[in-house]
Amino acid sequence: MLQREYFESLSDLSPFEIKDELIKLARSGAESSARAFLNAGRGNPNWIATRAREAFFLLGQFALTEARRSHDDPEAGVAGMPPRDGCHLRFQKWVGKRLQEQEQGWLEEEGPPPARTLRDAVAFAIERFSFDPDAFVHELTDSIIGDNYPVPDRALYHNEIVTHEYLMWAMCVGHRPDVKFDLYPVEGGTAAMCYIFKALKNQRLLNAGDTIALGTPIFTPYLEMPELEDYGLHIIRVSAEQEDKFQFTEEDFEALADPAVKALFLVNPGNPSAVAMTPDTIRRLVNFVNTRRPDLMILTDDVYGTFVPGFESILGHLPRNTIGVYSYSKYFGCTGWRLGVIAVAQDNIFDQNIKDHPEPIQKVIEKRYKALTPKPRELKFIDRIVADSRDVALNHTAGLSLPQQVMMTLFGLVELMDKDKIYQKACIDICTRRFNNLVEGMGVETNTGAYYDHYYGIIDLEFWIRKYVGEEVVTWVKENIHPLDIPFRLAEQHGIVLLNGSGFAAPNWSARVSFANLDDAAYTQIGRAVRSIARGYVQAWQASKGEDITG
Repeated sequence: MLQREYFESLSDLSPFEIKDELIKLARSGAESSARAFLNAGRGNPNWIATRAREAFFLLGQFALTEARRSHDDPEAGVAGMPPRDGCHLRFQKWVGKRLQEQEQGWLEEEGPPPARTLRDAVAFAIERFSFDPDAFVHELTDSIIGDNYPVPDRALYHNEIVTHEYLMWAMCVGHRPDVKFDLYPVEGGTAAMCYIFKALKNQRLLNAGDTIALGTPIFTPYLEMPELEDYGLHIIRVSAEQEDKFQFTEEDFEALADPAVKALFLVNPGNPSAVAMTPDTIRRLVNFVNTRRPDLMILTDDVYGTFVPGFESILGHLPRNTIGVYSYSKYFGCTGWRLGVIAVAQDNIFDQNIKDHPEPIQKVIEKRYKALTPKPRELKFIDRIVADSRDVALNHTAGLSLPQQVMMTLFGLVELMDKDKIYQKACIDICTRRFNNLVEGMGVETNTGAYYDHYYGIIDLEFWIRKYVGEEVVTWVKENIHPLDIPFRLAEQHGIVLLNGSGFAAPNWSARVSFANLDDAAYTQIGRAVRSIARGYVQAWQASKGEDITG
């Protein structure tokens, strides 16, 4: 078995880098034995949303027929750009023919034919949002072809409206605010993080040496990015403990009372805790901000909210203070599409704080954007994020690619049409089954509650050993076993990859498991392996005491 000195040399690495070592170790062990290699370290789901994709690929075929209307050289493989006038009527005729063809021999258990999904999605959008039919269909056809730069650069007109409504369900279904948000579709949640950090720095809203609070446990990059030389921020941790069901207490929020704490960054539901903030916790935070810290900037990353029915985002409760981040990756099984969105309320403290800067700072910032507009001081914060994402000088080519925005539109429309939330229930059921298999394999009892999303889990061996064996064993484990022994032992002895919980500011003697990316039966095997590791620690403690070894 690997030695403590080796573990110490890895202690400063991100869990996503340590993962590579674990994979090598687990693969090596699996190849030399009959056991399977099981990687539950990353959260890439092993399911996909089919209906929006079927509509997307069918729409592409229609768009090509439209492109050939303006110019067609089949020998050279050259066509023109899709025309606008009359495109909705042409779409209706074309998709009607495709539907007639698909319905011949189609079985109901196969779900709706792709042409029906596409036809219904377009009709739904036109009726729901009062879209001009030709304008909407032309945005879809021209954009899926990808023959133009994004215009407007921040978000396509119709996509922003559809995505706004989708976000009000995904992030604010439990508490919808009477607020309009400006949206910036981006290349996934990771791009959103990069762009927001950069913009906050460039607007002098966060400066080197400033302090921010992180609600922990939290997605590792939120721990690592602030400390980069680029930002030089100080971090304090507001920790949600397992003993409090991963909820923030009144005492936790007291850390935010210091005006030196400029911002609070949250992942809700948590990663890796997988627990959403309850209405009581939200109420405490809202009351705290409104009465004591109305100047507090908040970023909430809500990618897993769709796995909690009735989810409530801080974005909906404190829209003026909050930047919202959402990614389509996990819910729709589309990590490779790189689809995310940044949301900022039209009335927000970020614009106000920029306006309140002293004149010398105003002049510095004004100079940065003078090439974009005659009145750079009137440029909204969300538009500054867009400009900064392309280092200002390339703002004219900013924006998420048009085919990506079409995919985003279709994902949103198909979800909005699903009134019974059949797709959401299916995704939640997948993760819940796998969670139950893990718990059964571990042989423990747990009560997760209504706000657990079942996408990830923290396996906290310290917590479980304390609960089932006792404090004396916990003390011995802490004194004699390095925390990284858990994931490395799982890899070496069982061919299983989990990420170390310490890399997420979770308890040291814990590991993160993803319930998204392996078949159901694998989680029973993982649970038994974790139980075996814990049993080995207890037996080592018994041996150290000269006691009989129990099974």
